[in-house]
Amino acid sequence: MKFVILDRDNTLNHDPGYLHQPEKVKLKKNVIPALKLLKKEGYRFIVITNQSGINRGYFDRRDAIKVNIKINKILMKNGVSIEKFYLCPHTPKQNCSCRKPKIGLFKKAQKDFEIQISKSYMIGDKESDILFGKRAELRTIYLGSKNSLDVEPDFISRDLLEAAKWIIKNEKNQ
Repeated sequence: MKFVILDRDNTLNHDPGYLHQPEKVKLKKNVIPALKLLKKEGYRFIVITNQSGINRGYFDRRDAIKVNIKINKILMKNGVSIEKFYLCPHTPKQNCSCRKPKIGLFKKAQKDFEIQISKSYMIGDKESDILFGKRAELRTIYLGSKNSLDVEPDFISRDLLEAAKWIIKNEKNQ
């Protein structure tokens, strides 16, 4: 199955910093049209997100899950959904195997879903998202400007809709 693996904060939703209140969830522009376009092409969606605010004591896992549920409710009202959210609660200093750019959560997702790596993508707004995607052998799309990167993504996009169009074009050229 073909998947688009998404970062959460600043990829799907605006990030006010350690988002943990569902009422503050606001999707970024073009998220819904982008996911609808990809869904029409047979893509499924999962989210892999670092949520160190949990282990920093800013909020608890339940808060992060409530935010995920809120995001999915908004998406489902618009005909798309995230199949599963995977989150790492650890801080960088804890050196776990699940915090991006490590691929522990991707390995877990592979057990849960038949992810066809050659037809799947990672989209995120941080260098750690791109490194994660490369380590998982996925094609990678960075949301932002090249100036802030030390790693080379397969594509740099200003938003999720542009990324979705690139994925579809890229697949047709394969």
